[in-house]
Amino acid sequence: MLGMVLAAGAGRRLRPYTDTLPKALVPVDGDTTILDIALRNLAAVELRDVVVIVGYQAQAVHERKAALEDRHGVKLTLVHNDKAEEWNNAYSLWCARDYFARGALLVNGDTVHPVSVERTLLDAPHTSDILLAVDDVKALADEEMKVTLDDGALKRITKLMDPAQAYGEYIGATLIRPGAAAKLADALQATFERDPQLYYEDGYQELVERGETIRVAPIGKVDWVEVDNHDDLAKARTIAGTYI
Repeated sequence: MLGMVLAAGAGRRLRPYTDTLPKALVPVDGDTTILDIALRNLAAVELRDVVVIVGYQAQAVHERKAALEDRHGVKLTLVHNDKAEEWNNAYSLWCARDYFARGALLVNGDTVHPVSVERTLLDAPHTSDILLAVDDVKALADEEMKVTLDDGALKRITKLMDPAQAYGEYIGATLIRPGAAAKLADALQATFERDPQLYYEDGYQELVERGETIRVAPIGKVDWVEVDNHDDLAKARTIAGTYI
């Protein structure tokens, strides 16, 4: 199984940090970046072959590739998203489709969370070929990627949902087992061909509507944050240093 990090985003709400860096390379603990935390977590669960999807300011990741490999004891394969500044991330994840068949633990390159999230996904029983890490504890608002369930399986995943109806928030970490490879690639392609501005989570919804089963794994009470703006970055800098 591979590690996989989606790190192609521009993060315009984090300027001036992202004037010359992708969001994943914004520091959150000294010189430790969001990408460092993702790679550290993956290495801690022995996923040392890691695919990183790059796009916006990709050269910055290329320039740090050797140092990141040495720092975390990983081997990085960089996959380039040629439409990172034009299209949303359904296409971005599809760019890494050739690696799905090996199985992957996917993490978003803008999420700061402890390694307990990766362990929760890897330790969960094999009840579906795609398993989503979900926070069912925190209070939700409009911006979160919310989920509802039907008999324990994913029914709906979208930001466009009344928070009161949601089971919880998808936190940007997914276990993709090899059996999902072809179906996921096809669903992602159908999603971005329908609308290039859709999210990869809309690809998960496409799978559900095709009759596929996707399960969720609650992560419990965990300090984590999706870093979209400067307030999120301040929170990330508060909690990142507490991770062991």
